[in-house]
Amino acid sequence: MPQPIQIITTDGYQLQANLWRFAQINSHRPVVIINSATSVRCRYYDRFAQALHARGCTVLTYDYRGIGDSKYGSLRGLAAGWLDWGQADFEAVLQYVHTHFCNSPIYVVGHSIGGFLIGLAPSSHLIKRIFTMGAQYAYWRDYARRSRTSMFLQWHVVMPLLTKAFGFVPARRLGWMEDTPKGVAMDWAGMGPRFERSIGRKYGKTVAEMSVLPARFGQVEASVLALGVSDDPFGTPAALDRVLDYYSGCERYHLRISPASIEHERIGHFAFFHSRFVDSLWPIAFDWLLEEVIEPARGTIISHRDKQEAYRTPDLQSR
Repeated sequence: MPQPIQIITTDGYQLQANLWRFAQINSHRPVVIINSATSVRCRYYDRFAQALHARGCTVLTYDYRGIGDSKYGSLRGLAAGWLDWGQADFEAVLQYVHTHFCNSPIYVVGHSIGGFLIGLAPSSHLIKRIFTMGAQYAYWRDYARRSRTSMFLQWHVVMPLLTKAFGFVPARRLGWMEDTPKGVAMDWAGMGPRFERSIGRKYGKTVAEMSVLPARFGQVEASVLALGVSDDPFGTPAALDRVLDYYSGCERYHLRISPASIEHERIGHFAFFHSRFVDSLWPIAFDWLLEEVIEPARGTIISHRDKQEAYRTPDLQSR
């Protein structure tokens, strides 16, 4: 069973987290932080965390401010956006791990927006290895063509209207996800091709003032494996490459798989972390995190870039 812990951010917010640890600290044992998707409770990743722990890793999961156990009372009036989740919440978790496991290598698993938030943390240079699943930041033109219109209406029209009406997104009653803070919803709804420009417009900042954000990504030196699946309408090739473009200081691999390749009908944006994929999909993450290995039989590497090499591949289209 994990140990419940509390982590305090620099602005005083208390995050609820869970730590799978061992009785004795071993400096060679990696610590894996799991960054959740937008408005997904960290307990969703418990079985994946347990499997990593069984393979010798210390594992930490946590809820972003306003989500799950890190939600205190009504979301109305809570100032929380993606920038807060990355540069405050994830930063606090990263500092906690660095302080309590100072000699252990730090790895991060990022699901959806959780794979992008990594680079927003000022201390992200401490990370040695990154695995992402469907990492993207909701630029609508990157959505899969087959779903783009309906997704645009849901997330960029209906969601901001609900947010303005209620002061947050009452997503649970709609069966979408956890109730979502206003700032996060408006970040999502207003996102353009460049994250820092969209966030800068929201806060009235100039391009020069927001240039600190891509500069932070440039300080990350971890090796990155970004996994995308063919039936994920969010995690298209264009969406994943848009995120990977920010990690300019990293060696980056973009791996694609299809449900048919593992004899399943669907995987989508969320199912990777279901325990039914413990033997078929999870080894992709385990091999990368523990050995920095990509087994050729597990998918197709559609792009690979070394440090400082431009990542964008214009022939890749959303599909």
